[in-house]
Amino acid sequence: MRSFRPTAESVPPANVNYRLRLPGGLPVDKQPLNPLAFLLKAAQVYPNKLALAHPDVDHPVFYSYAVWTQRVQNLAYALIQFGICPGDRVAVIAPNSPLIADAHHGVLAARAVICPINTRLTTPEVAYILEHSGSKLILVDHELAHLVQDARIPVIVANDSGRADDPYEQFLSNGRRYSGDRGWPGLEWEADENAPAALCYTSGTTGRPKGLPGAYLTGIANAHETQYVLILPMFHACGWTFPWAITFACATQITLRKVSYPHIWHHLLYSGTTHYCGAPTVQIGLVNAPDARLLSRPVVAIVAGSAPTAHLLGELEKKNIHPVHVYGLTYTYGPFTRCYEQVEWASLPLDQRARYMARQGLSYAISDDVRVVYPPKEDEQDDVNMELVDVPKDGKTVGEVVLRGTMVMKEYFRDPDATRKAFRGGYFSTGDLAVMHSDGYIAIQDRSKDIIISGGENASSLAIEQELASHPDVLEIAVVARPHPRWGERPMAFVILHPQRASFWDGRHATFAESLKLHARGRLPGFACPEWVEVVAELPKTSTGKIQKAVLRKIVAKL
Repeated sequence: MRSFRPTAESVPPANVNYRLRLPGGLPVDKQPLNPLAFLLKAAQVYPNKLALAHPDVDHPVFYSYAVWTQRVQNLAYALIQFGICPGDRVAVIAPNSPLIADAHHGVLAARAVICPINTRLTTPEVAYILEHSGSKLILVDHELAHLVQDARIPVIVANDSGRADDPYEQFLSNGRRYSGDRGWPGLEWEADENAPAALCYTSGTTGRPKGLPGAYLTGIANAHETQYVLILPMFHACGWTFPWAITFACATQITLRKVSYPHIWHHLLYSGTTHYCGAPTVQIGLVNAPDARLLSRPVVAIVAGSAPTAHLLGELEKKNIHPVHVYGLTYTYGPFTRCYEQVEWASLPLDQRARYMARQGLSYAISDDVRVVYPPKEDEQDDVNMELVDVPKDGKTVGEVVLRGTMVMKEYFRDPDATRKAFRGGYFSTGDLAVMHSDGYIAIQDRSKDIIISGGENASSLAIEQELASHPDVLEIAVVARPHPRWGERPMAFVILHPQRASFWDGRHATFAESLKLHARGRLPGFACPEWVEVVAELPKTSTGKIQKAVLRKIVAKL
């Protein structure tokens, strides 16, 4: 860190003014919400505090809040010099690195819209997003430049070096020179707080514009609920707004280009890391990594992306890692509920407490209450004005999770019909099925497409996974429906064995399958017990660690 020196253009001038030019006619009692305010305030309050650390690369970089904020300003001017106008989309394709961290602030400072693109998509999928979004410029990491080599729009490549000869650094330096040191007062604050801030895509298909208030308020909520340092992929729903939440908390973020358990454990043990987040599959790998050990101080882990098992939550606690279970969607900037741990749970046995913690909980304060309602009947599918009716709080009746509030997406981009259907009854329909418990906590049962209908009974694949994961030899598990000649469907389990037990079952997978089925019969009704068990070396996953059940269903269809 001591040997690193930022480029000359990254060093701010003396007596920096962090106030942007306000648009004319703005009432005195009105300040349009914009998460850019968090970074500016952090730079004012803690100019010399480490804001961004990128240590585990060939050319490590470390930026204080004063320096990082100057770089964000440089990016804003560079975009404007390039011709980016308010409302234009700027595509960003990068792993966690300074480039994508800069973009989450610099693009907004230029009053443009950031369009982060999944780094795991194929070239045709990326091309579709670029075309559909109408992006005017691409900021891309050098390792992903092949995805846009035939793009019809300009590309700025970052070598992730922080050095003056890096093309991205040259782009920023040009922005600094173009600014003429007009600084922040030379940029105008966005007057319309309902202007779009981000355009996020899921699986390379439909786009979901999201507004400045959602970014601002959800950033505050996540800073309050789950402030942390290590971050999930920032391309995923704008990193669940944590790129903005971190600046609101004036925290230091450590960016990792990929999930590396040795690096993560190094930072947990030696870098003073206090918070991190990741999907359950990442957490499973972490607690079972060779470097895993009991931490000398508590660390908070934000668990989201899919429902964690009670077994996993318990294993995290054994490492002095305290899980905060949140639930959300790309449509909502990420988390909008949290399983708030109650005081009385502390006296419960670990397994029972973990089962409570595996629920998805209650909505954030900035959102309206999350509801679980009866899904529309077949003849109500096109009735967008239908009245929504809540299921009873009995922990048994399954309904659909619906929500509303500032953190919900504005619309489906260029698809008003899909928007109209998604907002049926004045709420956003998530497609997730859940029950509501007597304490108001929701518990996800499944995605509607993942429910297993066996002999007329509905079986939740998530509930089955929760129970099967408690088998001591199971590392990770996924359950999907497989056609059955008598019952219509039965569960099929795909299992990754625990590394310490895999050799014990080597050549005896059929015997393990019987062991798992016996384990299930003591915990699940007959129709929910797995009919088939297949031991696998790995499970298909998205870039954010979510298991791709659609891929497993395709495998099952060929059996």
